[in-house]
Amino acid sequence: MDLAKNKTTLLISGAILGLIAVILAATGNPGNMAFCIACFIRDSAGAVKLHTTATVQYFRPEIAGMLLGAFLIAVATKEYRSTAGSAPMVRFILGFIMMVGALVFLGCPLRMIIRMAAGDLNAYVGLVGFVAGIATGIVALKRGFSLGRSHETTSAAGAVLPIAWTFLFVLSLAVPALFALSESGPGSMHAPMILSLAGGLLFGIVAQRIRMCTIGGIRDLILTRNTDLFAILAGFFVIMLVGNIALDKFTVGFSGQPIAHAQHIWNFLGLYAVGFAGVLAGGCPLRQIILAGQGSSDAAVTFIGMFVGAAFCHNFGLASAAASAEAAGGPSTAGKVALIIAIAVTFVIGFMPKKK
Repeated sequence: MDLAKNKTTLLISGAILGLIAVILAATGNPGNMAFCIACFIRDSAGAVKLHTTATVQYFRPEIAGMLLGAFLIAVATKEYRSTAGSAPMVRFILGFIMMVGALVFLGCPLRMIIRMAAGDLNAYVGLVGFVAGIATGIVALKRGFSLGRSHETTSAAGAVLPIAWTFLFVLSLAVPALFALSESGPGSMHAPMILSLAGGLLFGIVAQRIRMCTIGGIRDLILTRNTDLFAILAGFFVIMLVGNIALDKFTVGFSGQPIAHAQHIWNFLGLYAVGFAGVLAGGCPLRQIILAGQGSSDAAVTFIGMFVGAAFCHNFGLASAAASAEAAGGPSTAGKVALIIAIAVTFVIGFMPKKK
């Protein structure tokens, strides 16, 4: 069944993905986080001890489920295609930059929507920056930016990341002592493992079939006024809104929001970097996982960039602190400097003169 056939099925599919996020939030995942790709990658990096921030260490089953779900459905529908070779180091850097921006904002674009649906006005500030970053990326595309063409490679190459990540997940269950596990903070908050894995599998399957991408939805709306991918985001937002109201987790305001801060400039710039780098990389963090699952080694390299970036941000204090009753939260000086450098590097990548 082609779920991308019309806007109605896309809207319903987005609602299904929203329902998965609501269920996971209701059964243990952190409030206003539910299904955050950046947060899940960060927690997984901590679980394998690439960083030592004790409050964000848990090998998230959702990521394993998404990779495996996208892989299995791509094979089943004959859409699996092993490709590689398109500017791998640039893709790694773009993935790294997306993670720096996400952890300054405290969430990926998907979590931005989740936070918006919970009444977090800081996420709406982030949305403005996200759209501005996408618009900047579109200008770069119109000026001729391209990472080059990918080429088909051996079938096994595209399966490396899904299989390797599944192995790590199984290892985390079989020998948990090898992995770090938070006893407090966001890393200690999670839905039951089986439910998280099942939710990730279904999310990966549906997202692969409908080509879901938070950046693509806004990019297509700006470029061609096409609302197909945007309909997915609308369906996701509506169900999250209903779910938050039903669970009494809807609170409008800038302050008092879970795992968030109200430093507006940095919320704007954090998602500006994610939107800009994501356009150049060919998709948001969620889309990179789905593409990696269906055989793209280029997307797998971007994913590894995000994974390493998450560890780097916590090892070097670049990630923002959540606001609390005692502190306003937001990025450290190091985090602010790193984000500015990241945006500058993205401009260099996107607007570097092309060889004639």
